[in-house]
Amino acid sequence: MGNHAHVSLWGLNSIKSSRRRRKKGMWRQRVLVSSGVRLYSRIAPQVVRVTANNVAKLGSPKDGPKPRQLLSLPPFPGFPLPGKNSLNASHVTAISWVKYYFDEIHDSVIQSHFNKSLVRLECPSSSDSVEKEGLGKPVRKIKPSDVMEVGARIHIPVSVAETAISKRFDTIPSGTLCPNADEIEYLQRLVKYEDSALLVLNKPPKVPVKGNMPIHNSMDALAAAALSYGYDEGPKLVHRLDRESSGLLLMGRTKESIAHLQSLFSYINRAQSKCQAWNDACKATYQRYWALVIGSPKDKEGLISARLSKVLLDDGKTERVVLAQHSRLEPSQEAVTEYRVLGPTINGCSWIELCPLTSRKHQLRVHCAEALGTPIVGDYKYGWFVHRRWKQMPRVDIEPSSGKPYKLRWPEGVDIQKGSVLAKVPLLHLHCRELVLPNIAKFIDVLDGKSENVHPALSTRPDLLRFVASMPSHMKISWNLMSSFLV
Repeated sequence: MGNHAHVSLWGLNSIKSSRRRRKKGMWRQRVLVSSGVRLYSRIAPQVVRVTANNVAKLGSPKDGPKPRQLLSLPPFPGFPLPGKNSLNASHVTAISWVKYYFDEIHDSVIQSHFNKSLVRLECPSSSDSVEKEGLGKPVRKIKPSDVMEVGARIHIPVSVAETAISKRFDTIPSGTLCPNADEIEYLQRLVKYEDSALLVLNKPPKVPVKGNMPIHNSMDALAAAALSYGYDEGPKLVHRLDRESSGLLLMGRTKESIAHLQSLFSYINRAQSKCQAWNDACKATYQRYWALVIGSPKDKEGLISARLSKVLLDDGKTERVVLAQHSRLEPSQEAVTEYRVLGPTINGCSWIELCPLTSRKHQLRVHCAEALGTPIVGDYKYGWFVHRRWKQMPRVDIEPSSGKPYKLRWPEGVDIQKGSVLAKVPLLHLHCRELVLPNIAKFIDVLDGKSENVHPALSTRPDLLRFVASMPSHMKISWNLMSSFLV
């Protein structure tokens, strides 16, 4: 009996003490709230998450989105954009400029990056509303409706250019001078543009451009057999791409157009004609290549002016292009290239944009390897020793803004050994992505002296043509790998 009384008394005391603590807490809460002070728990808030199978789980909140590396667009030119005469250069919005530059990317992808406030504008001077992104200069968020100013530079995550990787890789036509129906259909799918004067194709890698006796599946032979489109003769090459490289390839359809375009590509931006509109269009001509190089140039952008000469190796047969020495004894050719680094270094490599102002054999490969000291990934002819050191070197790349290491993402269901940057033997990562040239079909009669003015039926056509080609599969894999999250 005494024990039961003792237990009841102890229970009554505990109930009274808990009521006192509860009242004291409520009074303390009223005092603090009335005084404007808020209490925060040291324990992380618990969040109920519902999975795909409708199972609720209790846990801490998920981490926010981690920063990605940023891609730098070229400065906004300010003149009427080639191929976009409807756009007024004095009133081009930010989203219009990004869509113009990434012409091969779907508009919804670009719009989603703006909706998520992932697009940044480089500021000429710092202010209170800017932030640092590891770019060396302050940046701020930009709205899609903001008007672009001349020289303004936009930075956007490299995820904007991520594309789905097809499990069926680029097909190479069989070696025959008489393509069958499937090969003709394949070649015609490569054609991006066709008019009375020229053809523009997206050349796949590993296909030679100019054939000789033992080579039958070159682009010029296949085009002559499959891409005549009713003409007596097939199209002819205007300029060349290396066998291992890919991208936009220009072919002329008439003798007159071939002659004018070849003179234009001998030294880009030079024009000699009485037609001022043609001269202006020639000055606006350019090619832009994307390349993945080993290392990173010291300067983020610049101009390479280094003469090139050809030498024979010890076997007396193999020819190699090298930087010309400061000697007048050996023949050399002028070679000029503009370059610009697109983003930070990942996996020991950097994406750069190259704009050749001359058209020399292996110009971009030699300038990258010898002038910049950063050979192109997959270029074993001019960067063999660098490739050996690069494959054996352990690398830890640091994200610029946070100082944390990057972690490469592996695309699901894709074999990275198909020539990507992580393959044992990567393919050449050099792609002619963008081409702007005069509309030769509009000016051909004026250039040949058949007419003093452009025909009225052609006057409404644009003076410039612009083309953008998507990268081949092995470069797409490398791009998606380089679009990395933080660890």
